[in-house]
Amino acid sequence: MTEPLLLGIDVGGTGSRAALAGFEAGSGERVEVSGPGVALGADGTSLPAVVEELLDRVSRAWPERIGQVAAVGLGATGASSLLRDPSALVAAVRERLGAPVVLAADAVTAHLGALAGEGGAVVVLGTGAIAIGHPGPAAQPHAPWRRVDGWGHLLGDRGGGAWLGRHGLERALRTVDGLDPAGAALLAAARVRVGEAPDWPALIYPRPDRAGVLASFAQDVLDLSRAGDAAAVELARAAGQEAAASVIAALGAGLPRTVVLSGGLARTPSPLTVAFAERIRDRDAGIEVRTAAGTPLDGALHLARLAHAVRVAPQEGMLWA
Repeated sequence: MTEPLLLGIDVGGTGSRAALAGFEAGSGERVEVSGPGVALGADGTSLPAVVEELLDRVSRAWPERIGQVAAVGLGATGASSLLRDPSALVAAVRERLGAPVVLAADAVTAHLGALAGEGGAVVVLGTGAIAIGHPGPAAQPHAPWRRVDGWGHLLGDRGGGAWLGRHGLERALRTVDGLDPAGAALLAAARVRVGEAPDWPALIYPRPDRAGVLASFAQDVLDLSRAGDAAAVELARAAGQEAAASVIAALGAGLPRTVVLSGGLARTPSPLTVAFAERIRDRDAGIEVRTAAGTPLDGALHLARLAHAVRVAPQEGMLWA
């Protein structure tokens, strides 16, 4: 690996990753480490501690290369809504590495990765859900990023993993209460995933990582939807429709009519992805639905590239440099 290097960091609710790579996308060696996801407790988000842990892991794995980092791109869940002082995190990473640092909401790096820096809108369905639109930093680096949702698992994140998992558990509990026998398959899957229903409040409510716990059940809901379970299909389609509504709102007017459904819930076709495409087509047949060109970690590296070229404009709530 030749000098200089870019460091990309992607932090989510259920895990995190960091990558060292050269300046040219897709060329040369790229090395990665993984780490924990963020949790939310009485003191706020654990994001700074997660980033510090990732930097420690990179330093231990490649001590001779960490000093070659010329720019850092950091995309993180909760950066815009849960982190009390984003600028302090930027300063801490910059002081440690001695390189320019840009912190962004995770939707920004997902956008950069999914559209390879081009314009349009992306909705990310991971543990949470957020949609974002932009004309593309190559074309208009100082244009504002347009955000929709990303309000967290208690107030929003419509269609995301915690949203889908919570609705799946709610449907299962309706079966427990004798209100809706259609949730029987969801209840059986939830017992395997979470335990017996009477224990769920004590197992979920006090957890600082409860969004991740809820999101873990989303994959069970999607698996059941692919198998044709009617209740799971209904929930998966509702999640896809919510995601479509958010990404259309993020696209707004004046942006390239291109959208991408990104994130862990979108990796495998399901009634969720089908409903997403149907809702987009029904609302505006002129919108192109693309497959993601890259991952949020690719987007974090792209953000580092932009940071090094000084083609990033800070935007309150979205980008900090």
